[in-house]
Amino acid sequence: MSDLVVLGFDGIGSADDVLTKLRSLQKENLLDLDDACVVIRNQDGKVQLKQAVNLTAIGAAHGMRTGVLVGLLAGMLILNPLAGMALGGLAGTGMGALSGSLVDFGINDDFIKSLGQTLPNGSSALFVLVKSSTADKVLPEIEPFKPRVLKTSLSNEKEEKLKAALGCVSPAAA
Repeated sequence: MSDLVVLGFDGIGSADDVLTKLRSLQKENLLDLDDACVVIRNQDGKVQLKQAVNLTAIGAAHGMRTGVLVGLLAGMLILNPLAGMALGGLAGTGMGALSGSLVDFGINDDFIKSLGQTLPNGSSALFVLVKSSTADKVLPEIEPFKPRVLKTSLSNEKEEKLKAALGCVSPAAA
């Protein structure tokens, strides 16, 4: 089961930088991310979401491959495989893109948007679903970005340990 961790940052680009760092740590097998999303609230108060997984593009690519194959087979039946491939590819791409855009995977988009509205102007947040991690190697890598733990699905004890490891000030201690 994955754990949700939401980290807040003072700068607009900080969440993107941390996600880049986490992806490099994932390549080193120190971290296993299920999903991630960067939320930016600009100086005007507008909230922008950057999903790490573009399901529309993935669906379109898969649909195109399937459509070309089915179109080729159907085209061979009517003795025009090239037309079948072209029509099948177009139809598959459209259907795949539509199905990809309708699927909600990972972190709930409504939750991301509602928490994004609470961010101060000129700040950002990083939402990550972490399947597993080597915390003693990962946390020192993101500590220089001065993240604040905004929300987690961790137990209270684990959340306090995470805040302590990142140098976050607990509201009770402030």
